[in-house]
Amino acid sequence: MLERDARKIMAAGSSKPVIYAAILANLAIAVAKFAAAVVTGSSAMISEGVHSLVDTGNGVLLLFGIRQSNLPADSKYPFGRGKELYFWTLVVAILIFAVGGGISIYEGIKHLQHPEPITDPVWSYAVLGFAMVVEGIAWTLAFRQFRKVKGDAPYVAAMRRSKDPTTFTVLLEDTAAMLGLIAAFVGIYLGHTLGIPQLDGAASLVIGGILAGVAIFLAYECKSLLIGEGVDRETAASIRDVINADPSVARLVRALSLHMGPYNVLLTIEVEFTNGTSTTDLALAIERIDKAIRQRHPEVSHVFLEAQSIAKKNE
Repeated sequence: MLERDARKIMAAGSSKPVIYAAILANLAIAVAKFAAAVVTGSSAMISEGVHSLVDTGNGVLLLFGIRQSNLPADSKYPFGRGKELYFWTLVVAILIFAVGGGISIYEGIKHLQHPEPITDPVWSYAVLGFAMVVEGIAWTLAFRQFRKVKGDAPYVAAMRRSKDPTTFTVLLEDTAAMLGLIAAFVGIYLGHTLGIPQLDGAASLVIGGILAGVAIFLAYECKSLLIGEGVDRETAASIRDVINADPSVARLVRALSLHMGPYNVLLTIEVEFTNGTSTTDLALAIERIDKAIRQRHPEVSHVFLEAQSIAKKNE
């Protein structure tokens, strides 16, 4: 696993097809939900329509973030613009919380205070059934895509460890969508069957809570990536092993890493070389270490090595 090919990771983790599928699904579902909300007057259907509309916009933002993060390095951005992906994912989290969660909670409170009986719920059931089928397909695609890159780690742990938020953002959105559909169905069914229209408003509150929870998780993960996460412990240990294995290395002083993007790592190393290492041998050792690190971890795109000798240290 440590010697995995970064190109294979990027190919497996490419989320564009999943995002395109999610955008088309959410747009079609949003139109259907709003139509059903107009006919039935259901608060939960309004919340679900807003939810799908927000998810549609979020997909567009994720695609834009992927495009921006892949722009080549230039004089203004010498290490590339990989962190733009983290920024736009944070924007997605804010939109889910503020627009999706906020409007759903507002609609729920409004319908609890001023309940309105649901008329002709058959339309809502039909739209919810259609949405569950379409969202189920989108969720399956997102789940399969994430399973390819998560490895043996548990799902939540894999999300926490991932440096590419697009691999799990779509899955979380689709999961929230499925849970929201279930909440909407239960609220509409019980509200109509029991003659308690407040249950429809309560379903909107549940939907808002689900969206707020997903948004907080995404925002927390993106904050960490924007601040500057290093490589995971497993990769860091592997890099130390590569450096210490070189015959010219006496001691690794420190190795610091920073993710400039999902597959773009900056690495700075300070190494003590063995006493008597010549300038020529030092240059060869630095070249060997650089090559060995990149071979084992191709995601390491920039290596800066500071060398010092034991003799210099003892002077």
